[in-house]
Amino acid sequence: MNLLRLSWKNLTFKPLNALLSVLLFALSIGLISLLLSLREQADEQFDNNLAGIDLVVGAKGSPLELTLNSMYHVGYATGNIKLGQVKAFFNPKHPIVEDVVPLSVGDSYRGYRIVGTIPKILDWYGAELAEGGLWQHDFEVVVGEEVARVNGLTLGSKFKSNHGIIDEGDENNIEHDDDFTVVGILAPSGTVMDQLVLTTNQTYWHSHETHNGDDADHENHDHAGHDHTHDHAPTPLTEEDPEQEITSLLVRYRNASSFQALNFPRNLNENTELLAANPAYEISEVRRQFDSGQRILGILVLAITVVSALSIFIALFTSLRERRYELALMRTMGAGRKKLFFLIVMEGLMVAVIGYVLGILLSHAIMALLAANVQDDFRYTVSATRFLTEEVWLFAAALFIGFLAAVIPAVQAARTDIADTLTHS
Repeated sequence: MNLLRLSWKNLTFKPLNALLSVLLFALSIGLISLLLSLREQADEQFDNNLAGIDLVVGAKGSPLELTLNSMYHVGYATGNIKLGQVKAFFNPKHPIVEDVVPLSVGDSYRGYRIVGTIPKILDWYGAELAEGGLWQHDFEVVVGEEVARVNGLTLGSKFKSNHGIIDEGDENNIEHDDDFTVVGILAPSGTVMDQLVLTTNQTYWHSHETHNGDDADHENHDHAGHDHTHDHAPTPLTEEDPEQEITSLLVRYRNASSFQALNFPRNLNENTELLAANPAYEISEVRRQFDSGQRILGILVLAITVVSALSIFIALFTSLRERRYELALMRTMGAGRKKLFFLIVMEGLMVAVIGYVLGILLSHAIMALLAANVQDDFRYTVSATRFLTEEVWLFAAALFIGFLAAVIPAVQAARTDIADTLTHS
C-alpha cells in the first residue's frame, strides 16, 4: 500500500476530526481569496474609470457624491449647473484647463444610465466602437457592450427612456415620449462605458422639456430657437443658451503639477457657486475606508488560519497516541523513520489541499452572489470566474501551513521506539 493511500485511510479513520480541520482551513483560504479578489477588482474599477480626469465641476454639495455620480455613475447628482457658469472652461486658450467633457445625467433605460455628452468621452476612457458609428443627432445613442448584451439591443433598435435612475417595472416608472435610436455599440472596455447609454446633451434637455409639459413651441424648439427633430445635428454647447443646464463637467489640466492648477479647485469653491472635486483624492478616501474594512477582516482571517493550523496539529498529534502500535508494527515490517515522517506529513498536506480546493470554490461562489447583487444594485460587473495569480501563491502558502502543522507529529512518529511501544501495548 503506497503512502498516499495509507495517509488517506488514516485521515478518514476519524472523519469528523478530519472534516473539522478541512472546514476551518477552507474557511480561512476562502476568506483570503475573497479579500484578494475584491481588492483586485475594486482597484481595477477605480483606476480604469479615473480616465486621467483632474477635476469634476458641478453644483454645491458633497464632492464624493459628485465624483461618484459623474465618473462612476453611482448615486445621484448634487444638482445642475448653468452653461454660463462654466463657459470659460470651454475656451481653448484657458491657462489651466486643457480639455473638458460636459455631462447631463438624470434619465435611464432599464436601470442603465443615459448620459448626455460629447464623443470625446470615448477617447478619455479608451472605449472603441464595435459596431455602427457615433451619435451625431439628437436622440441617437451609442450603448455600452453590457447594455446591448443584457437588453438585446442591435443597430437600429428603438426604446424610450425612463425619468430618473430606476429599473424597468418600477411602479414610479415614467417614460419620456421620444424614441431613442441605437446607432452604435461599444466594444468591451472594462470601464463604466460598458454600462452607459450615450447621447447628446441637447437630447437630455429636449426630453425634460417634453416631460415637464412645456408648451408646443418648447417641445419643438429650444431656448435658442433650434429645431428638435431627430435628424438635427446638435449645436456646440458654447453657442447654446447660457441658461441651459448640465450636470457636471469633467476637466483635464494643461499641467496638473503647476501652482495654478493646485490652487484652482480651492479658488472655484471659495469664489464661485460651483463645487470642484479632485477625483483622485476622493477615490483615495473611498479606498482608505475600504482598506480599513479589509484590515479588520484580515485580522479575523489570520485568527481563523491559526485556529485551522492548530486543529490540524491537534488532530494529527492526538491520532499518534492511538496509532503508536500501528506505527511500531510498520517499523518491524521494514518501514524506515523517513517513511513514517512522510506518512504523517502527507496527512497534513492532504488536509491543506482539500481545504484549499474547497476554500477557492467557496470564495468564487460568494463572488458569484456578490456579482449578482452588484449587477442589480449598481449595474457594475464583478467576475466570479476570474482567478488571480495570488491564488497560486495562496496554494503554496496552504501547503506550507499544512506541512508546518504536521511536522511535529511527523517527527514524533519517526522517533517511535519499537521495543518500548510493543512491550507496553
